[in-house]
Amino acid sequence: MVEQAQGLHRVELIMGTAISIDLSGSIDSVRAAELADAAFAWFREVDARFSTYQDDSEVNRLQRGELSSADASPDLRHVLDECARLWRETDGYFDAYATGRLDPSGYVKGWSVQVASDRLTAAGAPDHCVNAGGDVRVCGRVAGQPWRIGIRHPFEPMQTCWVLAGTDLAVATSGNYERGFHVIDPLTGKPARALASVTVAGSDLGVADAYSTAAVAMGVKGIDWLARLEGYESAVVTEDGLAFRSEGLPVA
Repeated sequence: MVEQAQGLHRVELIMGTAISIDLSGSIDSVRAAELADAAFAWFREVDARFSTYQDDSEVNRLQRGELSSADASPDLRHVLDECARLWRETDGYFDAYATGRLDPSGYVKGWSVQVASDRLTAAGAPDHCVNAGGDVRVCGRVAGQPWRIGIRHPFEPMQTCWVLAGTDLAVATSGNYERGFHVIDPLTGKPARALASVTVAGSDLGVADAYSTAAVAMGVKGIDWLARLEGYESAVVTEDGLAFRSEGLPVA
């Protein structure tokens, strides 16, 4: 749940989720529409390239051996490199092959939102919010105030656990409350069940997305792992209802 802007607000269903773009500030309405069009075109491009559900996506062609990594697009090579780095950084808990096949979606959604946000800023729209199914990037202000981001309660769909605020903030949440126990512990091959919701906030949404996924895969030891991260804050709700958050979490 994100506070909406007074200006442009658009939502489209892409990548299997609702993606919203809010542009605030004094940007011209025609220019705002053009920027939103470009951002949604980018998300459709990402979906076509990285979807595990589209037979002709680059990811599936690479998985089947029809495409080599050397011949892949620069975006796919970047994603593969980042997934490898994050695998090392998380001691193997963030694993694009956790399900037995290539699925980098635990990084791609956050990364694609980060790219869209960076492009909006570069194009002269510094006050904006991009939200892809709970992976949120906010910049600037809305109605003169920092953006406010509500973190959904995993057991009470109409309630929030925390409300965060920021003018330059990436917030990613992973959990089992919408898609069931879909995060796999790559060390056991079994669904991770101990943490109902993990939120990570920081500067880069692709990294925050991967960190939140990795922490869910770790289970309860992910709470201590998150506390040791530098530059990223976190909040956790366990499957038995306990809640934890780091001291630096930007709570409104």
